[in-house]
Amino acid sequence: MKNISDRKATIEIHLQPGAKRSEIVGFREGVLYAKVMSLPLKGQANRALTELMAQTLGISKSAIDIIRGQSSRNKVIAIQGLTSEEVKDILGRDPSCKDLIHSLRNEDIRKESQSSTM
Repeated sequence: MKNISDRKATIEIHLQPGAKRSEIVGFREGVLYAKVMSLPLKGQANRALTELMAQTLGISKSAIDIIRGQSSRNKVIAIQGLTSEEVKDILGRDPSCKDLIHSLRNEDIRKESQSSTM
């Protein structure tokens, strides 16, 4: 079994600051989309993202570090103590974090099958 300190995941995130509510929207083409209410002033949106991810993953804020994109909407974060598979598993349990593309394709398939049966 791996030591907890050896486990580290990285995740690409597209962040929308100044949103009406803070939430994880879901994955699109391997990038996690998230919204935070905080504005991108003096690191407020970054702190809000760290808090949102920590709360969602059930870990401490200190286990999350923004390693790229501190002043950009496109970021890469490092998560200590969890593997990439564990992060995806935790996010996958939340219905709002399912792959958006996958769910949209399933919806299109259902609409096509309904229209062909009429």
